[in-house]
Amino acid sequence: MCGIAGIFHLETAKPVDPARIRLMTDAMLHRGPDGNGCWTAPGVGLGHLRLSIIDLEGGAQPMLSADEADVLTFNGEIYNFQEVRAELSAMGHQFRTSGDTEVILAAWRQWGVGCLDRLNGMFAFALFDHRQQRLFMARDRLGVKPLHYAILPDGSVIFASELKGLLAHPALRRAPDLQAVDDYLAFGYVPDHRCFVGGVKKLPAGHYLMLERGKPLPEPVRYWDVDFSRRARGSVADLQAELLHHMRQAVASRMVADVPLGAFLSGGVDSSTVVALMAERSTQAVKTCSIGFDVAALDESDYARRIAGRFATDHRSRTVSPDDIAIIDYVAAQFDEPFADASMLPTFRVCQLARESVTVALSGDGADEALAGYRRHVFHHGEERVRSLLPQGLRGPVFGALGALYPKADWAPRPLRAKSTLLSLARTGAEGYADAVGVTDYGARQALYSDSHRTALGGYRGEDHMIALMNAAPARSGLDAAQYADMKLWLPGDILTKVDRTSMAVSLEAREPLLDYRLIEFSASLPESLRVRGGQGKWLMKRAMRGTLPDDILYRPKMGFVSPIAQWFRGPLAEQARRIASGSALARSGWFNTVRLSEVAEAHIAGRSDNARLLWQLWMLDKALERVF
Repeated sequence: MCGIAGIFHLETAKPVDPARIRLMTDAMLHRGPDGNGCWTAPGVGLGHLRLSIIDLEGGAQPMLSADEADVLTFNGEIYNFQEVRAELSAMGHQFRTSGDTEVILAAWRQWGVGCLDRLNGMFAFALFDHRQQRLFMARDRLGVKPLHYAILPDGSVIFASELKGLLAHPALRRAPDLQAVDDYLAFGYVPDHRCFVGGVKKLPAGHYLMLERGKPLPEPVRYWDVDFSRRARGSVADLQAELLHHMRQAVASRMVADVPLGAFLSGGVDSSTVVALMAERSTQAVKTCSIGFDVAALDESDYARRIAGRFATDHRSRTVSPDDIAIIDYVAAQFDEPFADASMLPTFRVCQLARESVTVALSGDGADEALAGYRRHVFHHGEERVRSLLPQGLRGPVFGALGALYPKADWAPRPLRAKSTLLSLARTGAEGYADAVGVTDYGARQALYSDSHRTALGGYRGEDHMIALMNAAPARSGLDAAQYADMKLWLPGDILTKVDRTSMAVSLEAREPLLDYRLIEFSASLPESLRVRGGQGKWLMKRAMRGTLPDDILYRPKMGFVSPIAQWFRGPLAEQARRIASGSALARSGWFNTVRLSEVAEAHIAGRSDNARLLWQLWMLDKALERVF
């Protein structure tokens, strides 16, 4: 796990100042405390920060091929590098090191762009080919590792693992992307097709970019996609065995490291599954860690201790107060762009705890997206069954009218909160799901915006990209399309961004075995009834783990990391909520109706309504504005 940065002159091979490369890498020193490197040649410069995991002595970067024709800077891990290395050795390639970096160089030499089909891992890399005077940049299939890039006024392209690496370059123009602001308010994060800074792009997951001297900046090329349109055949027992095989292989491949390795353990299904499979393979006690809270409704530590005891792990737990206000500024700054997932705070804390004893930690992220584990997937699956029974021409007027009449009752038990379901059923499946995963809906955003900002947006609506993505998805059903959209937007934009930034902030490598692309491809082919059944998501995975994990772990309600933001904005952050409407960078932006912002803050502080998520979004946006512009 590392950080990378670089400069490539598209037009002519002008000299690259190594000091510029070092400025960019210095902005990301947390990503690689074990070493740094800089390499330049006419028209190109590559920088690297190293967190040593494999081949501790021989893996320094940027790495040159033996004939110095190719140079690579690489962030991530290639889990099957030993198999690829053996294949390349049989073809006559010779290796000077024992790690995965040199394998990428040899794979490029042997297969060119086709090398990406051979690599199983999490990665973002840039490889300069001296002979062709081109720079090849690629990102892993699911987007575990980030890569940002931008073209400068002089025609050069700069790239870096994090936005702060680009911001360190003095020639980058800083102006906010107003559409990205709307995307952020819609979803709580800036998705990968946008960036908070106008002109900056994120290389999409499963894509590569080939920069060639003398040619204009091209569009990224997709080399992998997940296909939900196929259906696996076989008995439930056979498919269950195949799923378990994929999970075992994925965990085993991610246990290779030359440094201490462990796992996050929340006591939920996914992390418990990873720990169980690690314990099955390990000859030593697996190192696990968990965070407990001093609020019973938020605390999962008892479940984590039970799993730790069941598999005899070397377990460490720490109880922290969810009132982690003191670290908000530091953690928010790791994201550069506005990021409103409040679970970033406890995620940072568990990464801190893990780093005290290990350098690599396996997580359970990815199973919910792959196997329909979110409650919204179960609801959407049910709604799609209703939609299939009634045509849109009938559903729209009937459910729309019922939804308009039904009282809004966020305080009521879930079965009585039917307003959102009725309104969702009045829409198409894609429109309903886009609303379900949203944070601040289109109408609420329009009410918040100033007249000038609404005019500048010109009718732009963040949800439209997700709706188009679902409508064009390689899918057979609405559930397929919803999961596909989650993998393209939510997974890289929220979940993986959160884990990457919080783990890298403490120089910890996080690995996600349940995002192995072979496991993802298999899971996407499962019939819907093996993903959602009886009101339960991840049905086949839970069935596969029965007997290994206790039923009360497998079937208990999903909790997740939570921060008490509603209480914060009525207590220690009440004045901060008021400041959002006056005196903040947000208020000065001219994007918002400050009278309306004040009403939102006062209504929440007085307890007349719960506007905590919106206030948190606005506060994180304000902090990003102060940092970046």
